[in-house]
Amino acid sequence: MKSANPLWKFFCSVKLTIVLLLSLATTSIIGTVIPQNQNPEAYLNAYGMFRYQLLSILGIFDMYHAWWFQGLLLLLTANIIICSVDRLKASWKLIFNRRPNAKPARFINHPDARKHNDKRSAEELIKIAQPMLARRFSYVNVFRSDEATLVYAEKGRLSRLGVYVVHLSVIFLLIGGLVGSLFGFEGFVNLAEGEATDTIRIRNTGAIHRLDFQIRCDDFQLTLYDNGAPKEYRSTLTILEGENAVKQKDIIVNDPLRYRGINIFQSSYGKLPPGTMARPQTPNTGPAETYNLTFTSRDSGMGYSAEAKVGVPVDIPEGMGKFVIMAFDPAAKFRGMDVGAALKGILTPLEGSPVEVLLPLKFANFDKMRGGEVIISVAGQGQDAAAAAQPSPERYYTGLQVTRDPGVWLVYSGFILMIAGCFVTFYLSHQQVGIVIESLSKNSRVTVAGISNRNKLAMKNTIDRLFERIAEH
Repeated sequence: MKSANPLWKFFCSVKLTIVLLLSLATTSIIGTVIPQNQNPEAYLNAYGMFRYQLLSILGIFDMYHAWWFQGLLLLLTANIIICSVDRLKASWKLIFNRRPNAKPARFINHPDARKHNDKRSAEELIKIAQPMLARRFSYVNVFRSDEATLVYAEKGRLSRLGVYVVHLSVIFLLIGGLVGSLFGFEGFVNLAEGEATDTIRIRNTGAIHRLDFQIRCDDFQLTLYDNGAPKEYRSTLTILEGENAVKQKDIIVNDPLRYRGINIFQSSYGKLPPGTMARPQTPNTGPAETYNLTFTSRDSGMGYSAEAKVGVPVDIPEGMGKFVIMAFDPAAKFRGMDVGAALKGILTPLEGSPVEVLLPLKFANFDKMRGGEVIISVAGQGQDAAAAAQPSPERYYTGLQVTRDPGVWLVYSGFILMIAGCFVTFYLSHQQVGIVIESLSKNSRVTVAGISNRNKLAMKNTIDRLFERIAEH
């Protein structure tokens, strides 16, 4: 039997539920106190190298995607399912019994029963009580025995399922969160007017993710207030399937373009450096702007030059990993200080986590402060940039946030189920009423009692009204 199985007993334990909820609450507090998915440099400055490495191994900096946090959610899901199944077995016959049986003694001995002696016969009283209950209750039946006759009525048996609907809603929420965490993604991409791409950079890891379609920025418009502050920035985007445009939309903040389960949000914008050329409308080519980078190994002291384009990874010699330029910032800041125009990139070593790197154009040795095994510096702009560096109008790029969450509909369904379950649980009840008629030598004794799994006061008022109507009829 399941009840004799130690593993079953473990998972249907309320103590396990309490431990899991407390663990999730404690770790959520930690995830709130420690900012999530920040720049690794900020964590190093705040915690030092040893604590940074320890917390990074534990996944504290991206806690809600950590394997142990997802494991806690899975354990809680299994615990809720097994607890619900174990307790539903005891309630199943009561809820779904098509022909319930009731005994007069259950109502005669009820502490709140109302009783009186009536001169009418039992049959007369039954003819009065049965239609009276039928107007108020969905199920009415008469049980006869030698001792007494019971006119039994009930309604709201399905309301006992309310608590299980709430449990199911929590399961939907947990599974929806897990599905989104495991199979969804959140990334970003910067596009200038006329550029198209089918790749984005994943926010947490810096990995490149390829989409099944291309996103093209046809137009970008910036509207400013009189004081120069941005009022609205709008991007005209087109979705391309091969060479065909399948969808177009103007997006602004909080009004994304949605396509095949993927959401494309307007999240930022910036100025393009002078002479920057638009990205050709072919997938994954990157912008035409190139930069001459120098990679210097701390161990060997050797320096290597390479041309790099925005969004295109560059292999670093001596097995020191890969580097990709993510964006150009005309007014970058470092620890609150303005360092002028700079490149922002991600260094991915062969071993270890990706590192964000800031390369100010006017400080060639700036990256030495980072302390990695490779020092990166900007030697200058490449030939493509020099050829394009003629006076040109001011141009912007649009920053897009690209997300996919396949578990969102499970989460929405969970919220709807939770609202419905809470309404049923707190506002509806299973009500059972019994009118017991006992034949005495010269008259009849009438007992009226009711049983409800909640809202006892309302049931008492119902019994009082029924008792008075029978006595006065």
